[in-house]
Amino acid sequence: MTEPEGTHQAEHRSEDGPSLRPRRLLRWAALGASLLVLTAGGAAWYLYDRLDGNIRTDVDAVNQLRRFEEQRPSPVAHEARNILLIGSDDRSGDNGRYGRDNGTRRSDTTILLHLSADRSRATGVSIPRDLMVDVPECEQPDGTTTEPRFAQFNWAFGLGGTACTVRTVEELTGIRVDHHLVVDFTGFEKLVDAVGGVEVCLAEPVDDPDAHLVLDAGPQRLDGEQALGYVRARKGIGDGSDTQRMARQQDFLKSLLHEVRDDGILTDPTKLYRVLDAVTSSLVADPGLDSLTELYDLARSVRDLPQDRVRFLTAPRRPYTYDPNRDELVQPDADRLFAALRDDRPVPEDLLTGSSPDGPTDEPVTGSPDEPAAEPSGAPSGEPASRGAVRVREATAEPGTGPAASKTGVTVPGDGTGSPSASPSVSSSVGGVCG
Repeated sequence: MTEPEGTHQAEHRSEDGPSLRPRRLLRWAALGASLLVLTAGGAAWYLYDRLDGNIRTDVDAVNQLRRFEEQRPSPVAHEARNILLIGSDDRSGDNGRYGRDNGTRRSDTTILLHLSADRSRATGVSIPRDLMVDVPECEQPDGTTTEPRFAQFNWAFGLGGTACTVRTVEELTGIRVDHHLVVDFTGFEKLVDAVGGVEVCLAEPVDDPDAHLVLDAGPQRLDGEQALGYVRARKGIGDGSDTQRMARQQDFLKSLLHEVRDDGILTDPTKLYRVLDAVTSSLVADPGLDSLTELYDLARSVRDLPQDRVRFLTAPRRPYTYDPNRDELVQPDADRLFAALRDDRPVPEDLLTGSSPDGPTDEPVTGSPDEPAAEPSGAPSGEPASRGAVRVREATAEPGTGPAASKTGVTVPGDGTGSPSASPSVSSSVGGVCG
């Protein structure tokens, strides 16, 4: 029997013709999707690796802290985290436009951030840079060790870097610092630009040549360079006190966090990458926070915190007895604050509002104005004070700088730009920038 005409042609079409096209298209689609996944995965890995590599690990500080481990406090609440945030005023390299590099560095801003063990609270406490404290012996970059001294708080960073600042905070508060992060000027500027600026509201115009800042009164959005000048300005805003500057820094940080959380940055890959690049490229961190994964885990643990559970305040302080341009702690308020954080308890409400029932004490702190001054070579300044207490005594002038003479004639360290009109009560910042 002969095959019907066209049967062989139909079979040929069934093998190579239109009936096989859907399957071929599916194969090509699968191959294309695989290539896209591999490309996307490779790009994602490249971006992750770049961001992760931006972060610098502070190996020197960790090694120094390990050598002084026996002198450090033990953690009380093991799941709580105390992170020291340090803003460096190093003026070398790209930071040179913010002032002359005289070979020294100091911590321009220092905040002790406490995260409760259950991650239901976050409390940031600013440590005044002009606070007179006991700075322990510290190791310098050249390997030599400084002698303990009574000095202005921000000297610690200049004397022995991050490790010295960490140990000074621990000596002052009795709180174990679990991690530390150091951010420089340019990093802060890049971060603000990455989020598209931050809204502030000024009660009066600002003209501060030292901070390179000229602003009109009223609401406005600051870019990175303006924001840096705003949080660092002193002479051209308010009464020129460091206390007001710290409150301004606290308010600005809250506004910055608001921008990040509420403007869709965390869900916009392009914006998020810019923010992460700005943050990671400006950070120096200890090994516990020196990777993108560790920073993400930390951020994720507190991302759902309500706004009213994130509190910023300044350590209770008042003008130093022997120089109003320096600060000393107000007791017993300071010890109550540090004890609450140390034990992972909520900060007493009166300390958050600045209305301590005891009020600022006018009683003299321990020590005597007749005690001899420490030698300029850095000789020991006597037995260390109890944690949280500030001893009244003369202190050495900072090496390489001129001393600032107080009105009482007592020579004290520093740059002569202290807190002339700072309030003796707790300085709390829980409102907006316009507050």
